[in-house]
Amino acid sequence: MNLANWPATLWVSGASFAACALMLFVLLKTGIAWRLATDVPNDRSLHTLPTPRVGGWGIVPVVVVAIAITAPKLWLAAVGACFLAAVSQVDDRRGLPARVRFAAHLAAVAVLVWAHPAHVPLWLLVGMSFLLLWLVNLYNFMDGADGLAGGMAVFGFAGYAIAAMISVHASRELMLASAAVAGAAAAFLLFNFPPAKVFMGDAGSIPLGFLAGALGYLGWSDQVWPIWFPALVFSPFIGDASVTLLRRLLRGEKIWQAHREHYYQRMVRCGLGHAKTARIWYLVMAAGTILAVIILRWPPVVQWCSVGAWVIVLVLIGIGIDSRWRQFNLAHCEQPEV
Repeated sequence: MNLANWPATLWVSGASFAACALMLFVLLKTGIAWRLATDVPNDRSLHTLPTPRVGGWGIVPVVVVAIAITAPKLWLAAVGACFLAAVSQVDDRRGLPARVRFAAHLAAVAVLVWAHPAHVPLWLLVGMSFLLLWLVNLYNFMDGADGLAGGMAVFGFAGYAIAAMISVHASRELMLASAAVAGAAAAFLLFNFPPAKVFMGDAGSIPLGFLAGALGYLGWSDQVWPIWFPALVFSPFIGDASVTLLRRLLRGEKIWQAHREHYYQRMVRCGLGHAKTARIWYLVMAAGTILAVIILRWPPVVQWCSVGAWVIVLVLIGIGIDSRWRQFNLAHCEQPEV
């Protein structure tokens, strides 16, 4: 544990917050935001007004510069995020085939794992690579309601920063890089909390998903935290996206197409609205992050039992949302999705 790094964490997160807030403010005030990328509502959207998708333009440059200055050893993660942001910006403006997007995601993950292989069996390394690839995409899937993806970034990366500081194998680089992401994401929330003035867009959600996986993987490979830690910190997003994907696969649907079947989307559509849905999710995110940090230095058996208990909690929350969704559809004489 190295609490002497706490002031540096505050400085980095504060500077990232200020820089990101300033960039987004300028983009909005000058009207540039609307020319970069605009989200036009369709029948699958949860919003009704055209909104600029430039959150990534505030978050990614700030994070990349912060990593270059304060955590240069993590340069490859920053380069990967920058590369994915560039590809995703093209997708935001013009649209790219799914195979092109997937190839870019796969390339970023493969280079990271190849450059920093963990000392584990090959099969586990390959499995981790697929998990990283899934995290990149699921973060994008979960960016569909005001305040949600930004909130997950604040809680998740703040958890990374605290864990990297208090771990037996503390990492100053991981701590400062994570603090930078959390600070920039908090600034984005100023503009994204309901009613949102700015959306994150693929140029923000895809790099954030990559950084969540990349920093989580690097922390695990360097023994800063156990393998369960990143999964527990980002469990609200992982659980929602994974269950929804599985359901769509079982129904034979095209999983890459936009839809409105995620748990958070059902909560908004049931009448809770964006703001209340976000606040409920913040409670779940905060609880998962606090639990992960608290049990980080406990015996492994207790850690895994705690992870199992948290999974049960998430399952019960999901069952509750499903029940409310069925009642809502019955009351409105609609056929509920399963």
